[in-house]
Amino acid sequence: MASSYFLLLAAVLALVSCQAAASDPSPLQDFCVADNSSRVLVNGFVCKDPKDVKVEDSFLAAKLDIPRDTKMNKVGSNVTLINVMRIPGLNTLGISLARIDYAPLGEDPPHTHPRATEILTVLEGTLYVGFVTSNPENNFLSKELNKGDIFVFPQGLIHFQFNPNPYKPAVAIAALSSQNPGAITVANAIFGSKPMISDDVLAKAFQVEKNTVDWLQAQFWADNHN
Repeated sequence: MASSYFLLLAAVLALVSCQAAASDPSPLQDFCVADNSSRVLVNGFVCKDPKDVKVEDSFLAAKLDIPRDTKMNKVGSNVTLINVMRIPGLNTLGISLARIDYAPLGEDPPHTHPRATEILTVLEGTLYVGFVTSNPENNFLSKELNKGDIFVFPQGLIHFQFNPNPYKPAVAIAALSSQNPGAITVANAIFGSKPMISDDVLAKAFQVEKNTVDWLQAQFWADNHN
């Protein structure tokens, strides 16, 4: 009986450790400020010597109170991401944030964050948001959000935000559960990859003619992140 309890405990501990390893690692010290000058390659960034850490390592005059230009791309949005590359002090802390500006009828198009869950708060305007669950169900869950509303996008799932108002812009702040959440914009990745994916492959996948794929690949797939 004792051996059975031991095996059960070992299984639970293994499951907990696997879950813990599925996101950014927890810090083992007060801070691990990223040393951007180091040439050592690790999963994340090498720690700066604590004696060399300065208050500026945890600060950025990001001016997130200032509206961003939403005319710089065809989708009508501008994502200002604040991650470990902008604030070295975020290294190992497992968090980042973004300001997202939407033009009237602008959107942050379908995309995924491979390393983070996102929680979004609407600061101004209205947003229609949604995400799609994984195969085989591919359930689509959507909601219209107003100022002050909050919505969660689970890690790795394709999601979007759209401003349905043709006259007024919208603004949101998003917090993400990784120092470097990453973003894969679906259309950009599929039709704007370098080198291009074979049109035979994409025509088969989307069940369309190859000339349709060729036309899509000829478009300029701009990045809405800065």
